[in-house]
Amino acid sequence: MNNSSVPRSVGIILDGNRRWAKARNLPTLEGHRRGAEKLKELISWSNEAGIGELILYAFSTENWNRAPEEVAYLMDLFVEFFGTWKDEAKKQKVRIRFIGERGRFSPKVQEVMTLAEEETKDGTSGILTFALSYGGRAEILDAVNTLLAKDREQVTEEELRGAMWSAGLSDPDIIIRTGGEKRLSNFLTWQSVYSELFFIDTQLPDFSKEEFNAILAEYAERERRHGK
Repeated sequence: MNNSSVPRSVGIILDGNRRWAKARNLPTLEGHRRGAEKLKELISWSNEAGIGELILYAFSTENWNRAPEEVAYLMDLFVEFFGTWKDEAKKQKVRIRFIGERGRFSPKVQEVMTLAEEETKDGTSGILTFALSYGGRAEILDAVNTLLAKDREQVTEEELRGAMWSAGLSDPDIIIRTGGEKRLSNFLTWQSVYSELFFIDTQLPDFSKEEFNAILAEYAERERRHGK
């Protein structure tokens, strides 16, 4: 694969952990644990492929409605993952970012987020973004309200984009969803209008490097006209 065919930005909707666990008669929480381990592999594959920006949809605004014990476990997983993986990110010179409703998280989780961003802010080899308590509609609405608070009556696309949580990130060239569902589920609603979409039946814990690279290879063969 030549450099010109490598996507600059890839978004991944991380799905299928619970169904993976159910199919194996395992607790739901074990599915999430296996999914978290897969994240480390995904990040490594992305780096090897030369992808500059990876955006991982790990927790949506709707996910707060899940069972309290499941949400609590996911919060503990976030703290554990970011608390340890930020050192690896620093070593690889990867900058970590978070987009979403940060204020909905506990002070402990927010502290971990802030520390991960601060300690990796000088990373120059790529940007790793986690969408947590994220929803595309909520992001657009927040940007609109931010601009209205500045007494703006009319704005440009560039100004609206600049007011979003994801300001400064590229629109994804590819969006991948694991787990078999064929919808975007409120992920990067504004940014995904020209993304190449790949819906994979494989559930997240079983997603392989071979499948990931096959998606990149198919992307390289697609003609992207952007309406032209």
